[in-house]
Amino acid sequence: MQKKPDPCSFIIFGATGDLTHRLVIPALYNLAAGNLLPDKFCVVGIARKGMSSDQMKDSLMQGLRKFATRPLDEAVVTRLFECVTSIEADPGDPPSFDAMNERLDKLETARGTGGNRLFYLATPPRAFLPISQQLGRTGMLKENGAWRRLVIEKPFGTDLASARALNAELLKIMDEHQIYRIDHYLGKETVQNILVLRFANGMFEPIWNRNHIDHIQITVEEKLGVGHRGGFYDATGALRDMVPNHLFQLMSLVAMEPPTRFDAHSVRSEKAEVLTAIQTQSEQEALHNSVRGQYRAGRIGDTEIEDFLKTPDVKPGSTTETYVALKLMIDNWRWAGVPFYLRTGKALAHKRTEVAIKFKQAPLAMFRDTAVDRLSQNYLVISTAPTETIELQFNAKIPGPSITIDGVEMKFRYGDYFRVDPSTGYETLIYDCMIGDNILFQRADGVEAGWQAVQPFLDAWTSAGGRGLQPYKAGSEGPEAANALLTRDGRSWRKLG
Repeated sequence: MQKKPDPCSFIIFGATGDLTHRLVIPALYNLAAGNLLPDKFCVVGIARKGMSSDQMKDSLMQGLRKFATRPLDEAVVTRLFECVTSIEADPGDPPSFDAMNERLDKLETARGTGGNRLFYLATPPRAFLPISQQLGRTGMLKENGAWRRLVIEKPFGTDLASARALNAELLKIMDEHQIYRIDHYLGKETVQNILVLRFANGMFEPIWNRNHIDHIQITVEEKLGVGHRGGFYDATGALRDMVPNHLFQLMSLVAMEPPTRFDAHSVRSEKAEVLTAIQTQSEQEALHNSVRGQYRAGRIGDTEIEDFLKTPDVKPGSTTETYVALKLMIDNWRWAGVPFYLRTGKALAHKRTEVAIKFKQAPLAMFRDTAVDRLSQNYLVISTAPTETIELQFNAKIPGPSITIDGVEMKFRYGDYFRVDPSTGYETLIYDCMIGDNILFQRADGVEAGWQAVQPFLDAWTSAGGRGLQPYKAGSEGPEAANALLTRDGRSWRKLG
């Protein structure tokens, strides 16, 4: 049975924003429905403009009713929202943070939350540091008999230099163990199951190396375009938005060495170590081992997707990529010579997130006198979207008098074996924040190692300008050049859909 967290105040900056409405509040409701919130608990929404507690409650309630992942139990809703409080604070107005601290002290005394505070920054990245500095200045991050934790959303920096600078500033005002750099991909059950699959099964770990694995593909593809996020996406792009966080989190779980024990320090150390071992590429190598694309108008199902360049708030002639494919190598004993191919993009034909481990081909020597001229490829495929599955592809004999071989598959679906309630992906992460378990959160060295690996691509693309940007039609598989990234190595992407 899971333990209940300590009494605490859950303080949300950006409480009226899309992230809070769409994910954070529905996740809190799901935790409440599962009896996994503290008995003494309070939600505090921080508003920059005057908003009463009743108005804050109405705003959050509307978000829950719109984005809830399961039918609502009104008794649970009432219990969750009975303590919602609004406090006005703006990092541009330092005295407002002093007043906020006083309000929190009084609220905590009344609610009996013991002074434990979880600050959640559901804000644009530019606000991360100013808010954190005001929390530090007012002493709200000091742990004097009560814990204080800070949750920071992605993106954590925009390049290696900015990530290092942000880490350095945050560590001036709090300790590393207080910082929870959140990535909702790590809240998915199948992603967490990668560790169990590898290290709790004697059949996999002995062959999880360069002697048996040919290459690994990591795919995160989305059917949606950038929608109303044109300004953000134009300034960010697919590489910054997805690779140093989502894709590298998947990559590190697949490629890390076995930790000495299953705790936050050991697991995060091994994840950072393998990201540090990613081969640093020259500018020329980075151009050769990458493909960047930008979608044009097209149709996905019944939905017309307009050209990225016509999206509101996208600059005319923008060279921002909406698709990226990379070839990376890891310089260590386990993975020497094994390429990792990563791809992610917007406005593609399918929604799919998967890790595909391709094993080396078995020799055909014993079948030389039969009709077998090739074997199907052996893949272990771990998928988180559209369904959470683990699939093993292997060869089997077709019934009959002659030796005829075909590829078959065994598939494990979470929903077939376990009762899985619909979730946002944030439930496990928020619960872990409240109990102080940061095993699923990035540490400073891991963040910087990720940016170190992608910095050569950012630099190379900046130098190249628009040269090399590949257009692709919305609803397609992406730019054709992405296929060439593998075919020149005698390999191919797995077909999706």
